[in-house]
Amino acid sequence: MLNRLILSTVLLTVPLAAAAQEQANGIEFRFGLGPSIGPGYFGDEDYDIGVRPKFQLERFQFGDISRDRRDRATGLRFSPSIRFIGARSADDFDELTGLDDIDPTLEIGGGLAFRTADYEVFAKLRYGAIGHEAFVAELGSDIFYQPSDQLTFKAGPRILFGDADYAQTYFGVTADESAASSFDAFDAAGGLMSAGAKAEATYAINDDWQVVGTLQYDQLLDDAADSPITQSDDLFSGSIVLTRRITLGF
Repeated sequence: MLNRLILSTVLLTVPLAAAAQEQANGIEFRFGLGPSIGPGYFGDEDYDIGVRPKFQLERFQFGDISRDRRDRATGLRFSPSIRFIGARSADDFDELTGLDDIDPTLEIGGGLAFRTADYEVFAKLRYGAIGHEAFVAELGSDIFYQPSDQLTFKAGPRILFGDADYAQTYFGVTADESAASSFDAFDAAGGLMSAGAKAEATYAINDDWQVVGTLQYDQLLDDAADSPITQSDDLFSGSIVLTRRITLGF
């Protein structure tokens, strides 16, 4: 009788343990949309109101491979990175008449970050998987301040590098474009694109919903600043986004 009871317990425990393992594997991320204000394109001196998306990976677990951004333990870790750049159309800006349109871009990549409870230093590499098909690298750091369980602030400097394809896409002017526009031909070289700072405040309404406010300043440098397309070297932007936590198991 005892042997049968033990055997029954084992048979019931195995599928339950397997189910628990299945639930542990998955991805958790936040996605949201919200109003934003910023230049209509890189180098624009005017500011447009639009809608900004936000995507943030919270947790990934697949077997022994895991990543949880809420883990504040000190150490070096992989840090994913995604950036969306809106389209640039000459129809939307009279001063760009004659220039080719630029499709919206989704940059995907990642890098390494050294993180503690109080600060983070990171280096990331992204590729335009959709859009410009160029590489960009970002270096930066953030200092964290959490006055309450619901409210978190972080802020720090940013430096952006781009390859020649990236520079030419957003700041170059080809001979054909020059002939059709008011701009002189300009061959933009890759390298340092901008330097600035970013500040972000996150308010957790509950475990699922957050409000994220962001302010960012970038100063265009080198060929990005010297481009005939660039009307202003100083770029300010801001947004307020409501995000929702989404969990997918596999």
